Amino acid sequence: MTTEERLAKHLDKTPDIHADAYVSPHATIIGDVTLKALSSVWPGAVLRGDINSIVIGEGSNVQDGSIVHLADDYGVEVGDYVTIGHLAMIHACSIGDESLIGMSSTVLDGAEIGPRCVVGANALVTKGFVAPEGSVIMGVPGKIVKTMTPAEMAGLKAWAEKYVQVSAGFKARGL
Repeated sequence: MTTEERLAKHLDKTPDIHADAYVSPHATIIGDVTLKALSSVWPGAVLRGDINSIVIGEGSNVQDGSIVHLADDYGVEVGDYVTIGHLAMIHACSIGDESLIGMSSTVLDGAEIGPRCVVGANALVTKGFVAPEGSVIMGVPGKIVKTMTPAEMAGLKAWAEKYVQVSAGFKARGL
């Protein structure tokens, strides 16, 4: 598919934002982007679905200043109850349910972050990296430094649930 064909297919779409999602008026969402119920996108975040698609799962949040973009061969799929920390760069990858992506981290093309993983702050997850469930990834380049216990994995969803509550507060106040 040519770039022009990709633009016609994706950029010309209107974002599909669930009525229960929260989008800051200071965020930018363009093209083929789907925000599921209870998801949130915060000030300064940019989600640009111009040449492929972006899906943000139920209860997931994209925090302030983060960028979500894609590539010809890879869209972005973020699972349910995922927290994407401030200033993260999410590019053409997939992130499993209940994962936590640390502040200022980068996840690159074709990377697959499994469910209930943590990508540490400032980590660089390189192209094609695959992290199984429960992985903690840290460093530049990112490496799996440990596997979380079931109890540690179970605690990750709470980070996203907090943002569901906070976004409801913003919506109730018309912010």
